[in-house]
Amino acid sequence: MQTSDQLIPDSFKALCADLLGQPGALLPILHRLQGKLGFIPQALLPTIAKELNLSRAEVHGVVSFYHDFRDHRPGKHVIKICQAEACQAMGSESLTQHIKIKLGIDMHATDKNGDFTLEPTYCLGNCALSPAIMIDGALCGRVTAQRFDQLARELAES
Repeated sequence: MQTSDQLIPDSFKALCADLLGQPGALLPILHRLQGKLGFIPQALLPTIAKELNLSRAEVHGVVSFYHDFRDHRPGKHVIKICQAEACQAMGSESLTQHIKIKLGIDMHATDKNGDFTLEPTYCLGNCALSPAIMIDGALCGRVTAQRFDQLARELAES
């Protein structure tokens, strides 16, 4: 996999050539970059803007508006904690505090070992099994502090 430093404008063009001429290509390009790199490198925003005839501010605005886009490399495991009302009613606020303490990080952060990134999300569609979290795209329901600790141990061992 290429690092953001290696992804020069020519490589970007090769990666996204099929999208560059399409109307509304910005979101598909951003999704593709994040899918390949795990994040949207800030250094590529000027190139994206130039190729799509947009301002840097427009591209930055889209990247910063959508919560799922990130501008830094995530940890090996991404943990999303539902913060919506149904999960809050079932204890997600205390679960969130427990997870922050357990991992030693706040929301939108990655632990010092690069193992875990913690992100809030606002409804995973699993309200009947609140509180819900998502780990690396896998949905987990009825998560307690003890269950999270078990999941975290399993991830650390893998």
